[in-house]
Amino acid sequence: MSGPAAPDGPLRVLICDDNEMLRAALAEVVGAQPDLALAGSAADAEEAIRLATAEQPHVVVLDVRFPGGGPHTARQITRAVPGVRILVFSAYGDQATRSEMAAVGVADYLVKGTTNARLLAGIRALGAEARSATTSGDRAGGTPDGLRTPRE
Repeated sequence: MSGPAAPDGPLRVLICDDNEMLRAALAEVVGAQPDLALAGSAADAEEAIRLATAEQPHVVVLDVRFPGGGPHTARQITRAVPGVRILVFSAYGDQATRSEMAAVGVADYLVKGTTNARLLAGIRALGAEARSATTSGDRAGGTPDGLRTPRE
């Protein structure tokens, strides 16, 4: 395993979704970007937490309806990985779900069906925050007001 991410190398991204085809597609999109590196992909909470702890990604892309629980997974990862930012990528965009995820430290929320460009922009923005948080010692993992702006 790789250990902590270098401060000036590619942004490390962990993909967490129970849909194998979606994980593969997201891995391909991330892997095609010279400034991003795939830190791994996980199909359930246990694997996601294990990989996040071992690989120390800058950004975790996480499905809400994830085996083992999206909120549980987000909470455990933000506790285990200093400065990590979590971007929820979900088919569910209702306010109750967004609020639940914001309460556990999720920094951004995109609804599946968004463009690759928008997803990559979200990953890059959160990756920049994660790098800044790591160098400043911030362990919180989220923005002060919870989610940035709702996106659909």
